[in-house]
Amino acid sequence: MKEHKCFRFWLFLALFPLLAVLQGCPGTDDPPVKDEEAEKIAADPDYKAKDFLRKEYMDVYYYWQADVKNRNTGYKPYDYEIYDFFDRMLDSRDHWSWMCDKEYYVSSETGVYTGTWGVSLAQPVDFGDYGIRVRYIYPGSPLEAFGVTRGAWLTHINGYDISSINSQEDLDYFNNNFNKTPQTFTFRLANGVDTTFTAAKAASLATRPGLITHIFQPGDVPGLTEPVGYFHYLSFLANFLDDIDNAMKTLHDAGVKKVIVDLRYNGGGDSRASQRLIDYLAPKSAEGKPYVIRHHNSYLQSLSDSYSDAKNTYSIISSTRPDDADSRAAWDKVYPNRLDLDAIYFITGGGSASASEMVMNGLRPFFGDKLQMVGGQTYGKPNGMYVFIYPGSDSDYDRFYADDFSRLKWVFLPICFYNMNGSLEPIPDKGFTPDNARPDDVYHDFGPNEDLINACLTRIATGRYPELTNVSTKAAGRTGVRMRLEEDEPGYGRYVVRKREFSE
Repeated sequence: MKEHKCFRFWLFLALFPLLAVLQGCPGTDDPPVKDEEAEKIAADPDYKAKDFLRKEYMDVYYYWQADVKNRNTGYKPYDYEIYDFFDRMLDSRDHWSWMCDKEYYVSSETGVYTGTWGVSLAQPVDFGDYGIRVRYIYPGSPLEAFGVTRGAWLTHINGYDISSINSQEDLDYFNNNFNKTPQTFTFRLANGVDTTFTAAKAASLATRPGLITHIFQPGDVPGLTEPVGYFHYLSFLANFLDDIDNAMKTLHDAGVKKVIVDLRYNGGGDSRASQRLIDYLAPKSAEGKPYVIRHHNSYLQSLSDSYSDAKNTYSIISSTRPDDADSRAAWDKVYPNRLDLDAIYFITGGGSASASEMVMNGLRPFFGDKLQMVGGQTYGKPNGMYVFIYPGSDSDYDRFYADDFSRLKWVFLPICFYNMNGSLEPIPDKGFTPDNARPDDVYHDFGPNEDLINACLTRIATGRYPELTNVSTKAAGRTGVRMRLEEDEPGYGRYVVRKREFSE
């Protein structure tokens, strides 16, 4: 690619004298030549970033490169704002590619958010209920001090009744006021007590993806005779691999043979974290066997064998085994805590996307029907992205991978590959249908009384899933308006791989 750029540069130098002759020289009385396009380019602060995006990234790495390259050549970058330009680059089949600015990316990678309540909200519409409930809350949330937990019901904002979102007016009031700070809320807490308080958003809240690690004991549900591990994981973040390490050590030390991995709100993330989790959960007999194969566009594969399917096969443990002695010693301290499971349960939902689905799909051939999915249909994202940055020189990538974001301006995450597991089974476009379908029980905090967790524990204890109760399965008679969830937003379902992993 560098030789190609150099060739263009010398070609420009060779043509420049000829162009000068053809254009002629304006006389002293002639008006100055007005180059409107040059003025538009000069006036566009993101022109170079958009041009770089198209030529260096989309024309090479994008999965549908062959289908969109000629069309994309016709777009003038200065005619579009950068987010709009990125969207226009995409194929009509692409519902996943996205981009963000430096601030958003740094917050998502470090887990540090500014101006936040530190909660996720949802409505239990599968129960015919359009009230707004807390589905999870980060430790340190400003609402935590007032007793707000999962299951708490937001009934009023500034005295306005939103106990059920019965109209667009109610939803508009919620959308227009919930994020104002300070704010006065009324919640009905999990113990049934109503509390009204005024709170302000956290100026800065440090979060971690490992939300809960717990060992359920015999007696937590009738008939349970062995300890069962539980790990609630919110996002695959490579900066927090110790969350996975610490959780797996807790499960290992408890001697669990069965584990519940709660991915119902996990929209994916970095492949280094998904590799780490798979290495812990896979049976020891799977070591060295493939769990994911990535398929790239034909143009990229023609440029280098590094992008062939054979080179993009990732295996249990062996792909993460370091070569140097010091790193190997650190590696050995972690992986003695690998689990030796005879069954694994994944809790799923519409928020289970991308890397979450890849982990489940990658482990299926090794567990068979000993791997169970309980909950809702997963999101359906069978592909993944590379992380591309602007500015994007080699030195910029060196800084980026050293967590120096001082020069970073934009991050682009276009779809670059599709995934299959070691048995060549893809992730379904519509997501996985769970083995036991159940709606998300946002009425109860995470524990043995929460329906999805209880369903897993009950099957472990008795061999059968419990009956569903109090669930409306018919839309008739329901009234209310549904709020947007995190998984409704563009860009949900990240499964990203560092570009440098394949470009060297």
